[in-house]
Amino acid sequence: MNKAMRAAVLALGVIGSGVLASGCAPLIVGGAVGGALLATDRRSVGIQLEDEAIERRVYRAVGARFSDDTKSNVFVKSYNRRVLLTGEVASEADKAEVERIAAAQENVRLVSNELHVGAVQTFANRNHDTAVSARVNTALLREENVPTNAMSVTTRRSVVYLMGRVSEAEGDLAARTASRVDGVREVVKLFDYLTPAEWESFRTQPAAPGSQRK
Repeated sequence: MNKAMRAAVLALGVIGSGVLASGCAPLIVGGAVGGALLATDRRSVGIQLEDEAIERRVYRAVGARFSDDTKSNVFVKSYNRRVLLTGEVASEADKAEVERIAAAQENVRLVSNELHVGAVQTFANRNHDTAVSARVNTALLREENVPTNAMSVTTRRSVVYLMGRVSEAEGDLAARTASRVDGVREVVKLFDYLTPAEWESFRTQPAAPGSQRK
């Protein structure tokens, strides 16, 4: 990604930091910047749309089961059909039940259950996590060798969860970068690592229109 494109994406990331922090980044398909973002996401368009559909299905199913439960606050992020569960539930039994529900949804291939058993976070705590995610996203965007459009950031209870399709070197660099951000207590890598052939394919693919690969 050239400097002009990285600056444009950085600006977009700061503007949309509240959305990015929640782990639910929009699928941008229009305009020059949108086209570049779509082109550099290492998921197919179909998988990007399926991830959004998976999140909706899991939210609906969990909401139906825990509709009257004020002691649970579950967040769902799907990336490449891997579902990350964060938030709080009242008991270990509820934690296992949420995982079971998520795993049963159509096209879910893997569930990472990071739910916390205990009291629901306060509004102030959630705002803190949102701010941490915004700082992590900004730090990753400034790191030239991190493919920010191929990963997502979720923060809960000051723990940063990184998802995406990356090489091991890219994943390690992203984790190190995130770990240096103020307010980060721990970084958890939930990456899908590319095979050497996949990495070579992404590395050598033509740059998006209007951009210049370094």
